[in-house]
Amino acid sequence: MAIDTPSTTPTTPKTSTTPPPAEQAAPRLSPRDRLVLFVLCAAQFMVALDFSVLNVALPVLGADLGMSTSALQWAVTAFALPSGGFLLLFGRMGDLYGRRRLFLTGLAVFGAASLLATFAWDPASFLAGRALQGLGAAAIVPTGMSLLTTTFPEGPARDRALGISGTLLSLGFTVGMVAGGVLTDLLSWRSTMGLLALFALIVLPLAPRLLPESRTPERPRLDVPGAVTVTGGLLSLIYALSTAAEHGFGRTDVLVTLVAGLLLLAAFVLVESRTEAPLVSLPMLRRRTVAWGNLGGLVTFSMMSTVVFVLTLYLQEVLHLSAFETGLVFGVQGVLSVVAGSYAPRVIGRFGARRTLAGSLAGQGVIGLSLLALGEGGWSVVLATAAVSLASMCHLGAIISYGLTVTSGVPDEEQGLATGLVTSTQQVGITVGIPLLGVLATTSTDLTSGVHTVLVLDAVIVLAAAVLVAFGLRVGRSGTVEAEPVRAR
Repeated sequence: MAIDTPSTTPTTPKTSTTPPPAEQAAPRLSPRDRLVLFVLCAAQFMVALDFSVLNVALPVLGADLGMSTSALQWAVTAFALPSGGFLLLFGRMGDLYGRRRLFLTGLAVFGAASLLATFAWDPASFLAGRALQGLGAAAIVPTGMSLLTTTFPEGPARDRALGISGTLLSLGFTVGMVAGGVLTDLLSWRSTMGLLALFALIVLPLAPRLLPESRTPERPRLDVPGAVTVTGGLLSLIYALSTAAEHGFGRTDVLVTLVAGLLLLAAFVLVESRTEAPLVSLPMLRRRTVAWGNLGGLVTFSMMSTVVFVLTLYLQEVLHLSAFETGLVFGVQGVLSVVAGSYAPRVIGRFGARRTLAGSLAGQGVIGLSLLALGEGGWSVVLATAAVSLASMCHLGAIISYGLTVTSGVPDEEQGLATGLVTSTQQVGITVGIPLLGVLATTSTDLTSGVHTVLVLDAVIVLAAAVLVAFGLRVGRSGTVEAEPVRAR
């Protein structure tokens, strides 16, 4: 992201971005590059795993620790609050004080927190571990992605690296759903948290030797008012939406925190328009690639997470599949996501990131419409498996292409800001979809008809976003985008 300081002037995108020729071979990575990619992707996979590995284990966890059913939502919310709320702040701190340093700190905090959650003796100690996991994840995700984008130069090498990272991100969420059920049945819920601690213990010793330190050459002061308002706003907004997913929007605490979050984010915009060294440069946000790319990312994450949520309810409540059988359905989705991840860089190389983003959103929406044929017969399992797997392949294409769209053309010294924005969009997207649409299924007197209603709205939103992104990025036959200079304040 561009920051308006005397020593850093906003950059102007190139007049056109021409995708590399289709016949251009994928770059060969050196052994050291592969190890760096392994470390960064393993950390991202670990965080993605944490989003879902505990879901199936929640009833057993509650019985063991004496947590009521209503209190179980905090097992998820305690992680989501800091992981989403501190992303932008930690991304910027990595730019200023060292991405490698903050990445290693996040790994250490995440590993220690996972051990605390593994050996938790009461609800308070478990929730403290979950909150610290979220804090560690907030440091790992933006600094890990910015280390990746600064290590691999823009072009085919970065396309390939982000393709692998995006695949593992999607796969981690899916593997978590399957592994959570298996580990809980065979061992206990504590093994799900122990798995995360094991990942951290594997990655942490390797990272210091492989990852180079990187930061901005200048050291502008941290935008404290901007950090306070955006972090407070995101914390309030994520709390409100997470709580509404369980209890609806009628609760006083939901309404108060929702209004507070919106007011704090409005104050953040005002602060950023007046400070000399903003946390997020507002002129940069007016770039087409940044604005429309993040819209595509927000929609693909929020709508796909909603589809997975309502299908989980449908498979277990309507078709009466077990948690393990439901996990296997999404396991097929994970396998095809890996396939999609291996081909996505080639597709992007052929058509360009912006055109791939619009096309992937369109594919996700069209395939999602086929789920309206779901009924109560056994054949519906086959349809659900095939449709969600194919839609996830398009979803993965959108994930990779939106990250490339937003971060392309951004100088290395500002990658933490760009990737912090990308990952904030990801976290907010995962958080808002289920409260806004999933509640229509959970409150419906007929679950099947409620699921159909959600799927229709989901598909309409995704298809509308595909049109808006294609128009906003001015995607033509060549996949290029008309240049738009960054306007100074």
